[in-house]
Amino acid sequence: MGKKLIGCPVCIEHKKYSRNALLFNLGLVCDARTKTCALEPIVKKLSGYLTTLELESGFISNEESKQKLLPIMSTLLEELNATGACTLPIDESNTINLKLIEQRRDPLIVQEYDVPVFTQCKDHFIKSQWDLTTQQILAYIDGFRHIQKISAEADVELNLVRIAVQNLLYYGVVTLVSIFQYSNVYCTTPTVQSLIDDRSIQEECLNYVTKKGQKRACLRDVFQLYCGLTPGTTVRDLCSRYSQQLQRVDERRLIQYGLMKALIRRLQKYPVKVTRDERSRPPRLYTGCHSYDEICCKTAPFPVFAGMSYKELDERLENDPNIIVCWK
Repeated sequence: MGKKLIGCPVCIEHKKYSRNALLFNLGLVCDARTKTCALEPIVKKLSGYLTTLELESGFISNEESKQKLLPIMSTLLEELNATGACTLPIDESNTINLKLIEQRRDPLIVQEYDVPVFTQCKDHFIKSQWDLTTQQILAYIDGFRHIQKISAEADVELNLVRIAVQNLLYYGVVTLVSIFQYSNVYCTTPTVQSLIDDRSIQEECLNYVTKKGQKRACLRDVFQLYCGLTPGTTVRDLCSRYSQQLQRVDERRLIQYGLMKALIRRLQKYPVKVTRDERSRPPRLYTGCHSYDEICCKTAPFPVFAGMSYKELDERLENDPNIIVCWK
């Protein structure tokens, strides 16, 4: 039939009913291709409302009140289809409140080297809507501090910061990018073509990357800067080669926007230990599965590696004949 039916059968046992029980099943009929995950809580909640009404006043078993069910169900169907929400008074003391909740994917696991960036203007963010931990770290989310740094500066335990940011990520308030450094290497993705084809992306990008107090950047300059990001070219190299184009463009926000919109991607360095030599420390991180970002963050708590920078890690690995570095 090309339809899908979801229901919630209910059995209310009581000796006042024939056969000592009242059976009813509230169901929704949907298109066969409809994702019904968001509708299941609606059906359960509405069945709960009807059960409560029956227990309190015999709403379903009473023939007079039972006649109200059809107009109630019709109104619910119309309002849920139109607005995704419904508030419907049943009597003086009972009101049905229903709302379709958007089903979101589980967010990515937030790592200590991830950098949260607001997906909308921070000024529009209502601080009081969030828990105390989130409120405490909000001032430190600037698109450049990574999770571990936010934890240290906000004086909040690292795992609590990760959980708070993961919650913001779930609701689409923030997205995650990698740590920015002038030694980083990036390359464009096929999505960079949208900067030419999509007018709304152009407007958003130019407003985002233009330096404060400067005349708005030129699309030609911004596109040229993105295309200048190639394997082997660091951000420092880009700044040297395109100093004219960068007069009105903030290179840090240029990279940030490119990562957020997948116009570019970061080429990361992954050390691999090729021989069994325990002198290459920390050996557990030199497997080709851990990037420089991760290694620098994970070794920070140890006194020997406290605050180890990319430069220090580079020097350490270059002097170790047992280590090779892969880019990917």
